[in-house]
Amino acid sequence: MVTTLEVTDVSAGVCCAPLVHEPLSTVDAERLAHTMKALADPTRLRLLSIVAASEGQEACVCDLTEPVALSQPTVSHHLKILTEAGFLSRSKRGTWAYYALVPERLDEVARTLLAGSHTGV
Repeated sequence: MVTTLEVTDVSAGVCCAPLVHEPLSTVDAERLAHTMKALADPTRLRLLSIVAASEGQEACVCDLTEPVALSQPTVSHHLKILTEAGFLSRSKRGTWAYYALVPERLDEVARTLLAGSHTGV
């Protein structure tokens, strides 16, 4: 039995479909990577999830330590990183800090990844 192989004409041009929108620039990719690092931690993802699942998508730091089984200073450090990345907002009430989800920030990151919209990363 003789097997024949088909020959592909490599001079016919590009084998892949062209881009339909601009990919992330180097600067935008670096900015997005920095933002994504804030989410790339299991504790921070849990904290974000707990705040999102709380009434009004807001939680007191005093209610966040027990679910993640970490000390208040450690939880506050993680919350600071999420706040600086824009995923949470912080307000002070008496001696306690309250954190609220910023859903627009999550939407913005998703849009950047899906549609190539690079603004505000």
